[in-house]
Order: sequence, then structure tokens, then C-alpha cells
Amino acid sequence: MFTIGDFARHGRVSVRMLRHYDAVGLLRPAHVDPYSGYRFYSADQLARLNRVIALKDLGFTLEQVGAILDERVDAAELRGMLRLRRAELETALDEARTRLAQVGARLRAIEEEGHMSTHDVVAKKIPAVRIAELSAVAAGFEPEAITPVIGPLYDELCDRLAAAGVTGFGPGIAYYEDAGKGDGSIVVHAGMTVPEGTVAEGVEVRVLPAIEEAATIVHRGSMDDILPTAQALAAWIDTNGYRSAGYARELYLECPQDPAGWVTEIQEPVTRA
Repeated sequence: MFTIGDFARHGRVSVRMLRHYDAVGLLRPAHVDPYSGYRFYSADQLARLNRVIALKDLGFTLEQVGAILDERVDAAELRGMLRLRRAELETALDEARTRLAQVGARLRAIEEEGHMSTHDVVAKKIPAVRIAELSAVAAGFEPEAITPVIGPLYDELCDRLAAAGVTGFGPGIAYYEDAGKGDGSIVVHAGMTVPEGTVAEGVEVRVLPAIEEAATIVHRGSMDDILPTAQALAAWIDTNGYRSAGYARELYLECPQDPAGWVTEIQEPVTRA
């Protein structure tokens, strides 16, 4: 018989852990002295302890370990548990690889530029949102082509919503698509988030679908000065193993009178390259 200290040393675990295994019924001592309360373990219990450690290392909970050891889980269930655990580990490994690539990209950017970039990009899901919108065609996707079109659209949209008595609308969301004319022209959609049941004359109300994964970056200042931010976003997408899956949306978070104070989140749909 081993004392709890000797058994812990042979099993390469702590005494505290053995006491915990006893408390949860996972590994009871072979004998407990009725007078002193000292725990004693037999040599053949090392095999059960080793199985506990091995199953824990696979990521099973103590409750699952107990079920497996006590044969309350059949072979088919155990295979299923192992397959699920393998899938969880593969997901964690993919996430770790993604973070590793992001760290590497940030290091390369610092080495090339000599300083930490102020453009932080976050990949996330963008939920669906109900918007009221007006649309028009712009000659191209450059700021000088978009600005003269989108500004009047928003002025008209806000006027029509106010005339319809719609309150609590906003923030604004703009999105874009090819006009299909083959000349580079773009359909500009100027939208405002609105409550359910919104109706306004001459305004289309629709649910803008979710983006399952978007690379997002916050732009500060006028949208006429978007180019450096857009380039930083494009560089991040390429460096981190993604590719663009369409035109970016623009979520206008703050729009004071002076465009220099605007805060806009750029949301570009992406997929794995």
C-alpha cells in the first residue's frame, strides 16, 4: 500500500489532485484509516490513475473520464466523443494558425514601416439589418465619382423619412454593386437603418442580409480621403490568407457637420483564399 504522498509521486500528480479525484468519485483510495483519516492506495490503482491522466490529456472532462472508466460509454459513443474532440482541436488549431499569421503580418508591417500601424482590422460576422434606401448610378467607384451621388441620395432619403413621420432611424449604411453596363459604373445604395413596419413614399425598405465574415476597419475623416484606409484593408486581406468577396459596405457611426470628424466602419466581405 502507498501513502497518498508516495502514490502521488509515482503517479506524477499532486496530492491535492488525488484528493479531488476522491471527492468526485473518480479514484477512491483503496483504504482510509478510520482513526487518522489517512488515505492509502494500492499498486494496481496506478493503472486507473494513468488512464485518468491520459483521457484528461485528450481534453475530456472529469465527468466524461469517469463514464469511460466505469464502462458507462460503449465503443460507438467513445468513437463519437473522440471524433468530436478531434473536430474541436482542429478548429482550435485553425484559429491558432490564423492568429499566428496575423502576428506575422503585424511584425512584417512594423519591420517595413518602422512603427505600429494605426489601422487595426477585425474579421467578424455582420448581422442582417433592416434599411430604407434610395439608389442611383455613379460613373465609378472612386471617391470623386461616389461623393456627388451619395450625398444628395442621403439628403433626399432623410427628407422622405421625416415626411413619413419615421423617427429613430440611423445609422447610415451604404453598399455598392456593379451597374452591369460594362463601363465600370456602380449602383450606389444609400440606406438608413429603420424599425420594422417603416413605410415611406418612394423609399425601398428591405433587409440587408448578413455577411458571414467581413474584414472591418474604422476610417476617421472624410470619405474623400478613404484611399489609405482602403489600401490598409486590402493589404490585411491579402496578408492574412483571405480574398475579397465583393464591394465593402460603409457603416456611418458618426457624421458631424464637419466631414473631418466622421467615423465610418468599412465592412468588406471575405472568404479564405
